[in-house]
Amino acid sequence: MMRLDVEGLTVDIGGARLVEDIALRAGSGRFVGVVGPNGSGKSTLLRCVYRALRPVAGRVLLDGEDLRGLSAREGARRIAALPQESAGEFDFTAAEVVAMGRLPHQSAAGRTTAADTEACATALTRVGAAHLAGRGFLTLSGGEKQRVLIARALAQQPKVLVLDEPTNHLDIAQQLEVLSLVRDSGLTVLAALHDLNLAATHCDELYVVAGGRVVASGPPHSVLTAELLAEVFGVRAHRVPHPASGAPQLLFDRLP
Repeated sequence: MMRLDVEGLTVDIGGARLVEDIALRAGSGRFVGVVGPNGSGKSTLLRCVYRALRPVAGRVLLDGEDLRGLSAREGARRIAALPQESAGEFDFTAAEVVAMGRLPHQSAAGRTTAADTEACATALTRVGAAHLAGRGFLTLSGGEKQRVLIARALAQQPKVLVLDEPTNHLDIAQQLEVLSLVRDSGLTVLAALHDLNLAATHCDELYVVAGGRVVASGPPHSVLTAELLAEVFGVRAHRVPHPASGAPQLLFDRLP
């Protein structure tokens, strides 16, 4: 496991500032959620963390080491990502998709080793998707695809997992399954989440982003207040404890 720190991250694209001076920390083995309204900068932040986007200022640290100092291969050995749009154009089998996670560990010749094969098989089994190995990825349901993509990330054997809206287009049972898989992975996790109740249930800490800035952070029970939700999301929220876990759950009304 590995600690992730984001310091002073600022992103400008096309003359517009999308993210400004964002700082956050995901402690080793912690599940940290990023929440906020559409267009608030969540995906931009995450794209910087997994190096799909270069910020104009700030840095990303892994156990205190600047990610920019690592080669692409070494960075991929430490961070795995599930972007919002992960499905490929070609219909690979599920096993072939998972095998892509081994690329950072392979030599220039790209030969598959026994260790690669074992890592892929273990990852598929771990997410309950071994029976999907021979299926075409594009034929899978949304929940099955997410299981396979999580298996690909686990086969990559990273220390940090970055997820951008991993429960989009999934039914509620699949949402709970995917987030439980991620939480049980033991990895340090940074995830942008749309559903505040799922975030409250599964995350150790939350960062609320609005207008490209962090406006609140802390444990879900201290962050998800009626006042903040009215200000950031424009809704009236009623908090009730989950009857099993005690985690805060939210019921929403329009503001009067």
